[in-house]
Amino acid sequence: MDRFLEMQSFATVVDAGSFVGAADALGWSKAAVSRHVNTLESRLGVRLLHRTTRRLSLTVEGEIFLVRCRELLALLEEAEAEVTAGSEVASGLLRVNVPVSFGLRRLASLWGDFRQCHPQVRLDIDLSDRVVDLVEEGYDLAVRIGALSSSSLVARRLTGSRLVVCASPDYLAANGAPSHPRELSDHAVIGYRYSAGGDEWRLEGPQGTVSVRVKPAIQSNNGDTCVAAALAGQGLVMQPDFLVDDAIASGKLVAVMPEFRAGELGVYAVYPSRRHIAPKIRVLIEFLVEQFAIPDPG
Repeated sequence: MDRFLEMQSFATVVDAGSFVGAADALGWSKAAVSRHVNTLESRLGVRLLHRTTRRLSLTVEGEIFLVRCRELLALLEEAEAEVTAGSEVASGLLRVNVPVSFGLRRLASLWGDFRQCHPQVRLDIDLSDRVVDLVEEGYDLAVRIGALSSSSLVARRLTGSRLVVCASPDYLAANGAPSHPRELSDHAVIGYRYSAGGDEWRLEGPQGTVSVRVKPAIQSNNGDTCVAAALAGQGLVMQPDFLVDDAIASGKLVAVMPEFRAGELGVYAVYPSRRHIAPKIRVLIEFLVEQFAIPDPG
């Protein structure tokens, strides 16, 4: 039995959540998919999947083997892409991880345009604000915002985003507007759980950097949720301009402490360091760089 077909069947069953779904995705019969997975388990001498009438789940051995399967399948796809790179035709499945709010507001409208340019690329877009492990979790590329930790990943800057401290007019009318960061400790704030500084807000002012530890009245792992709380008058929020600029322009939020800058976050496309980058990854990076170089008409 072809080991590639066995691994492909196993990985697709996990992705689809069922043997029937995997059969549909691969265009094979359910019996063929089951046979490939059963043969794989027999050859390895371990059970990779727990099977019940309601759901499938990975065994410990299955979780370990799935990581290696994804690596090998990706390498095979990359090798095929390199061989055909001379034709410059990007193809195959491209798994991309992007932050939730940025993905919805700045990227969601671009995927259709990308597919029109590269119809042989199949996109799997995952929205999550947590920092995923590209290699371990099988992603080809991720878009990340903020300082990048030292790693083996290759990064390409796409654009930047200013952090803005703001609050609703109702909140400021009731509590006053801070004029200096040290006053933030007297205010209700809305914290972003994945902020690099945690509950320590750092702002640049005329006399240099000022750091202040805040005590969030509300905290969330999603920027839109933080902004919604600010719009509801729950406190001061520090979020990227792409989340708050429209609300500030309409008067629903008001920027505070104009003499202090909350800093800028870089927006990057990151991908695993490899000697040869697959055409599908290269064309997506080039597409994103081009899109973010175009001035925003708004």
